[in-house]
Amino acid sequence: MNILQINASARRATDDQGSVSTRLANELTAGLRAGNPAATVTVRDLTLTPQPVLDEAALGALFTPADQRSPEQAARVALDDALIAELQAADTVVIGVPMYNFNITAQLKNWIDAIARAGVTFKYGEKGPVGLVTGKKVYIVTSRGGIHRGQPSDQMTPYLRAVLAFLGMTDVEFVYAEGMAFAAEQGIANARAQISELLIA
Repeated sequence: MNILQINASARRATDDQGSVSTRLANELTAGLRAGNPAATVTVRDLTLTPQPVLDEAALGALFTPADQRSPEQAARVALDDALIAELQAADTVVIGVPMYNFNITAQLKNWIDAIARAGVTFKYGEKGPVGLVTGKKVYIVTSRGGIHRGQPSDQMTPYLRAVLAFLGMTDVEFVYAEGMAFAAEQGIANARAQISELLIA
């Protein structure tokens, strides 16, 4: 098993401090590895190595034929290529991401924009888009200040399900640490219980 962990908080996690979503993602990854001692783990921490935003220069590089790219354009495309290669090599993906202003972080959006590439991770067929990143199990560990699960205010869950399915990843499980602004200990305990259930299943 090859496990890819994506840390998509704006904060790092150090011991019991910092990013809750990253700390819980670490615990889930550790649990998966404990059940598969031969598993390899690749960690992509978007706080330590942030992915550049998809801007006009990046689009220009992507739409320029590879043999005609400037050194700067080739370097920019290579950043996205590295993320795509990590994803393609993974059997299991663990994403730790908090809710910021009712949706995902800018760090995770930049990662999604990097990996969503026509002809590589999806294509358009006669009946519409076809995801090319298949056969992967995805776990999303998310922390929220309030209680949003199953509510109209939770725009994260449907968005992530939709974009991952678009790329071919439909086997997705969510872990929720909610109420972190007023009941953090309970929120973390609930998330850990969910993680335990997933590891047993």
